Amino acid sequence: MTFPDIETIQGLSSEQVAARLRTFGYNELPEHKKVGIAEIILEVAREPMFLLLVASGLIYFFLGDITEAVMLMSFVLVIIGITIYQERKTERALEALRNLSSPRALVIRDGEQRRIAGREVVPGDILILSEGDRVPADGILLSSNNLTVDESLLTGESVPVRKIPWIEGLKEQAPGGDDQPSIYSGTLVVQGQALAEVRTTGSRTEMGKIGTVLQEVSRDDTRLKREITSMVKIIATCGLLLCLIIVIIYGIGRGDWISGLLAGITLAMAILPEEFPVVLTVFLALGAWRISQEHVLTRQVPAIETLGSATVLCVDKTGTLTLNKMTVQSFFAHDEFCDYDGAGENSVPDYCHELSEYAILACKKDPFDPMEKALVQLSEGNFGKTEHIHKDWKLITEYPLSSELLAMSNVWQSPDGHEFTIAAKGAPEAIGDLCHFSEQEQKKLAEQIDIMASRGLRILGVAKSSFSRSELPSIQHDFIFTFLGLIGFADPVRPGITEAVNECYAAGIRIIMITGDYPRTAQNIANQIGLVNADNYLVGADLDRLSDEELKERLKTATLFARAVPEQKLRIVNALKANHEVVAMTGDGVNDAPALKSADIGIAMGGRGTDVAREASSLVLLDDNFTSIVSAVRLGRRIYDNLKKAMAYIFSIHIPIAGMSLIPVLFDMPLILMPMHIVFLELIIDPTCSIVFEAEKEEQDIMNRLPRSADERLFTPKTLFLSLMQGFVVLGVVLLVYLHSLMSGLGETEVRSMTFITIVLANLLLILTNRSWSETIISTIRTPNKAMGWVFVGTISSLVLILTVPALRDLFRFSQVSAEGIITCILAAGVSVLWFEAWKLWNLRKNQTSQYLQGI
Repeated sequence: MTFPDIETIQGLSSEQVAARLRTFGYNELPEHKKVGIAEIILEVAREPMFLLLVASGLIYFFLGDITEAVMLMSFVLVIIGITIYQERKTERALEALRNLSSPRALVIRDGEQRRIAGREVVPGDILILSEGDRVPADGILLSSNNLTVDESLLTGESVPVRKIPWIEGLKEQAPGGDDQPSIYSGTLVVQGQALAEVRTTGSRTEMGKIGTVLQEVSRDDTRLKREITSMVKIIATCGLLLCLIIVIIYGIGRGDWISGLLAGITLAMAILPEEFPVVLTVFLALGAWRISQEHVLTRQVPAIETLGSATVLCVDKTGTLTLNKMTVQSFFAHDEFCDYDGAGENSVPDYCHELSEYAILACKKDPFDPMEKALVQLSEGNFGKTEHIHKDWKLITEYPLSSELLAMSNVWQSPDGHEFTIAAKGAPEAIGDLCHFSEQEQKKLAEQIDIMASRGLRILGVAKSSFSRSELPSIQHDFIFTFLGLIGFADPVRPGITEAVNECYAAGIRIIMITGDYPRTAQNIANQIGLVNADNYLVGADLDRLSDEELKERLKTATLFARAVPEQKLRIVNALKANHEVVAMTGDGVNDAPALKSADIGIAMGGRGTDVAREASSLVLLDDNFTSIVSAVRLGRRIYDNLKKAMAYIFSIHIPIAGMSLIPVLFDMPLILMPMHIVFLELIIDPTCSIVFEAEKEEQDIMNRLPRSADERLFTPKTLFLSLMQGFVVLGVVLLVYLHSLMSGLGETEVRSMTFITIVLANLLLILTNRSWSETIISTIRTPNKAMGWVFVGTISSLVLILTVPALRDLFRFSQVSAEGIITCILAAGVSVLWFEAWKLWNLRKNQTSQYLQGI
C-alpha cells in the first residue's frame, strides 16, 4: 500500500493537543518519586559531620552552656539549608537534562511536520516513522512502506516482524507475529517508513501495562567516584582513630574527659573530608548541564571524565563538518556538464530533463534526506511545469540502499500504464554496476566523477529501467538499467569549523574524517577545514583488504576514510583503541550503534540521528555541529581542572584546621578550635568547593595541552604534593601566630582570636590562589566570580560582626584584637600563599622562555 498524499493530512490542532494533554497527561511512565526536603534532611542526618555536630551540641546542653548549644544547633539548620540548596540546584540541572533527552517524535500537527519530545505525544497524533526510530506510543498504521519492527522489548522475539496498514474489520492482537497493523511504544523501526495514528500513551500502553519502565541502566561507580570514596574512607578512619587517641590523652593527662571528648569531636570534624562526595556530585551534575548549554547532551556521566582524555575525534563529514543543506549545483548528461543555479533564472536544461525526471522518481515522496530534498526542489521551478513531473504516479515498491550496493530503486506505475518504470540513484560506481558497465565505461565514468568531485561536489548517479512482467525481481541487479548521468550537490562547510579543527590540533587531538562520499569530494572538504594529511586516505574497499595489524599501522597517519560504510566504523574504533588512543566517535544511523558503544566517547547526532544511535552513545550532539564537540572537550577539561582545584583546596585547608585541633592537645597548650569554630570554617569551605570552584573559568592554556592520560588519577603525585605543601605552609604560619601570641603574654581568648582570624584569612587567600594554578592572584582577581564574591563578603562581614559584637565575641570565646594584631594576621595570611604565587610566576616565565626558544 502506498502513502497517502502527506500534504492533505492536517493532524491535530494545537487546541486539540492541549485538551488531550489535560485529559490523558504526558506520554511518560510513572517516574520514581522525587527526593523531597524531608528525605534530604534524613540523608543529612546520617552524615558523620552532622552526627558530630549534634553530639557537640548535646554535650554543651549537658554542661549547661545553653547559648553555645543553641548556636551549634542553629548551625545544624544552616548546614541543612546549604545541603537543600545544593541538592535542588543539582536536581534542576538533571531535570533540564531529562527534558532534553526525552525521546523525540515526528508528528503532523496543524498541517505541518513537527519534531517534538516523545512525552508530548497525545492520542490522535499522526506519527511519521522511519528506519531507526523508537516508537513513542501505541497506535495503528495508516499506511506503510516495507515496515518491519523489532518488538523484542515486549515479546522476546529476536526477529523483526512485518507490519501492514490498518483496514476496517482487522482485529487488534497482542504484540508479536507478522502482518499486524499495531505498533507499540518502545519498539524499534528496523526498516521502511510509515504513517501511524496514536491510540494510547503513557501508562496505558502495552509497555505501561506490563510495568516495563525504560530507565537509565544502573552503572558501576565511575573511576573518579571509586578513587574519592577510597580516599574518604582512609582519611575518615585515620580521623576517628586520632579522635579516640585525643580523648584518651586529654582525659588521662588533664583529667577532664568531657573537654577531652569535645576536643576529640573537634578534631574528627576538622579531619573528616565530607565535602569530597558532595563536590563530585555537584561538579558532574552541573558539568553535564553546562555542556548541554553548548548543545551537547550528556547521557552517561563518565563521559565528562573521559572528555579531557580524548586523543582522537572520528567525525562524519555531512552535517557535522558541513551544513547538511544540499543544493543541486551541476549536471552531467549526454556527455555534457552544466551548472545549475536554483536561485536564478537558469532552469533545468532540456538535455538534463530526463536525468532530473528519474532522479526525482528515485526519491521518496516526502523525503527527509537532504540530497533527496534538493532533488525534489527541482520541481518547484519551471521544470515543475513540464510533463516530466509525475504527481499522479503510484509507488509500487522500493529497493533500499544496502552496504553491498550503495544504490536504491523505486518502482512506479502510471495511472494508464501497463509497464513498471524503475528509477535508480546512488553512488556513481554502484549505478555503473547496475548498468553493467564495461571496464572502459567504468574508467570513463571515473573521469567524469573526478571532474565534479574536484569541485567539492557530492555526486549521485541516476539510471532508468522498465519492466513488463507482473512479478518483480527480488534484487535491483535483475533489471536492465540505462545510465542517464550524474548530479553534483554542494554542502557548504559550517562556519567556525577551521578554527575548531586548529583548536583540536593545538590540544593534541587528532581528527579523522569518515564519510561515504567519493574521495575527491571528501578531500576537497578536508582541505577547506584544514585536515592534516588528507592525501593519505583509504576507501572502504581498501579497508576490507587490510588485516587488523595493517589497519592499526595505517591509522597512525591516516586521517581520511572515503566510501566507508557504517559497519566499518567499528573496525576503525577498535583499531584505534588497540593503538591506545582514547576515541570519540560520531554517528547517526542504526548501523553506527556498535561503533558508538565501543568508542570511549560515543557521540550521536541529535538532529538527524536515530534513537538507536542516541541510546548507544555517551553524548548527543543536539545541533549536529563539530564545533559543539570541541566546545564539549574544552568544557570537559575545564570541569576536570576545576574539580582538581576544589579537591586540592579541600585537602589543603583541612591540614591547618586539623593541625590546630591536634597540636595544642598533644603539647598541653590552650585549645584554639572548638566545634563552633570548625562549623564556621565549614560554612566557608562547603559553598567554596562546590560552587565557587565549579563556576571558575578555564585556564588560558586549557586547549594548548596534550590530552590527559586516561589512567591519570585525580590526585597525581604533583597535585598531592602541592596541596599538602599549601596546607602545611598555612599550618606553619598559623602556628607561628599562635606561638607568638602566647609568648607575647596574651590571654587565651586573645590568642584564640588572633589564630582564628589568621586561619580564616589564609582560607580566603587559599581560595584566591587555587582559582588558577597557572595565573597569579593579580591576574585572576580581574575575572569575576559571583559565587566567590558572595563567599568573601559573607565571611568578612560575619568575622567583623563576631569580633565587634560583644555577645557574639563571647559566644566564640574571643577578645578584642588591636589594629596591630589585625595587621599581623593579614600579613601572616599573605605570607602563607606567597610561595605558591612565586612558584606560578617561575612556571610562567619558564614556559614563556620555552615558547620563545621554540620560536627561534
